[in-house]
Amino acid sequence: MGFARTCAVALVGVEGVVVEVQADLEPGVAAFTLVGLPDKSLTESRDRVRAAVVNSGGEWPQKKLTVGLSPASVPKAGSGFDLAVACAVLGAAERIDPRVLADVLMIGELGLDGRVRPVRGILPAVLAAADAGYEQVVVPQCAAAEASLVPGVSVLGVRTLRQLVALLTDEPVPEETPDQQERPDPLLAGLRVPGTGAATGMRTLGAAQHDHGHDLADVVGQTSARTAVEVAAAGGHHLFLEGPPGAGKTMLAERLPAVLPPLTREASLEVTAVHSVAGLLPPGKPLIDTAPYCAPHHSATMQSLVGGGPGMARPGAVSLAHRGVLFLDEAPEFHSRTLDALRQPLESGHVVIARSAGVVRFPARFLMVLAANPCPCGRFSQRDALCECPPSAVRRYQSRLSGPLLDRVDLRVEVDPVSRAQLTEPGARGESTATVAERVRQARERAAARLAETPWRTNSEVPGRELRSRYHAVTGAMDEAERSLERGLLTARGVDRVLRVAWTVADLVGHDRPDATDVALALQLRTGVPRGAPMAIGALT
Repeated sequence: MGFARTCAVALVGVEGVVVEVQADLEPGVAAFTLVGLPDKSLTESRDRVRAAVVNSGGEWPQKKLTVGLSPASVPKAGSGFDLAVACAVLGAAERIDPRVLADVLMIGELGLDGRVRPVRGILPAVLAAADAGYEQVVVPQCAAAEASLVPGVSVLGVRTLRQLVALLTDEPVPEETPDQQERPDPLLAGLRVPGTGAATGMRTLGAAQHDHGHDLADVVGQTSARTAVEVAAAGGHHLFLEGPPGAGKTMLAERLPAVLPPLTREASLEVTAVHSVAGLLPPGKPLIDTAPYCAPHHSATMQSLVGGGPGMARPGAVSLAHRGVLFLDEAPEFHSRTLDALRQPLESGHVVIARSAGVVRFPARFLMVLAANPCPCGRFSQRDALCECPPSAVRRYQSRLSGPLLDRVDLRVEVDPVSRAQLTEPGARGESTATVAERVRQARERAAARLAETPWRTNSEVPGRELRSRYHAVTGAMDEAERSLERGLLTARGVDRVLRVAWTVADLVGHDRPDATDVALALQLRTGVPRGAPMAIGALT
């Protein structure tokens, strides 16, 4: 009788649970039993592992083999257990010393020829191993850079099972033939499975902080909208842009990620973990250090937006946009139930999805940008009479965005059509992305210094209770907002959000506390009601 054990990781959302993989050999009729709540793809590992061992020059034990995955109460999914199962079997057969395997954690899928394939979720799996105290991890060679992002863990990247067995038994490592070295490896395509819907609408704006192909200087006019974009980036406030087609709503939204500061190390690991689970890590870039940008089509289902799917839930667009921008163009065309599903993650910063296979939790702290036409034809305006839509159609179209959802949006701006004079005027270009991004960076630093001893990072995250008790505006500055509350123009949540935006404006212009001017601009951006000439942050600094 032989026994050996090693470890792997079961992913539940973006969190990992260390699983002990035990192999037991007993005399009897040759059979392979896998226990411990495996899913279909994991059950099929019996055939993959057997073929990989034989094709790697090993001998498959002709005995009764039982492989247990412990704890048995945790659902296990995916093919990332193959490498651990194969080594545990070889350890039970005394091909590998079982003592060498006991403290090693292994992640990887096996091809029938013994090659080690990459799997999704390498980073969160290695993070779970580090939290559990493991110091040595074996991963596919092409995923070693991603695994090495976790400090304090020794990462061994292997390309084949034969290579790993040689390393564990102190035998000469077999060399690859020149044909194997020069030939592209089709197994790498397994990380990005087409047709899963995970990549729908996902676009990352370059590897640099400022994408020169999407510069704010390209946006002509739109002083109020540009100001709203800058305030949204500085404070993490949600933004609603309403205006006719061609006014520049999409241009503004596409340029917002480049205005956001680079991700911190902690935020980068969070974002990379989500994209690793979804299989959307950019090739050759194991760490995402810029704000992601996700723009799903208006026909997206609720599952693709907030996460879900058959079996264990997958991250949706709100999680793929974590620490970045979620842009919903043509927002009224989204299904109302899909939009209302955003209300919970907008408040909590995470999504909890319950399925029969288990409950998963995904991070979802994103900056939402909604864009909408004023009516079905897009030409409705209080200043012009070009719209041919009946009033009932206009009301029905505008009511598709529910009041509770819009009440969670801090900034609401009407984007007017660009005039001929603005378009043809020499020197009509506005401030560049680099200039605005520098002001945003300084504003975030002021907010971070103020919130240093708190669990919050940006002004938009500070609860209303704390705003009213600890972060006061200048005496009398909130009078107009409080009168709007009495007249029913603002809700209590709306007053808190005006104060949040006022703090962001104060951070941008360098004020120690929001004054009446800062609150007036915040109130204008919150209600969408013009209060004097459009104000640009650059002119106030």
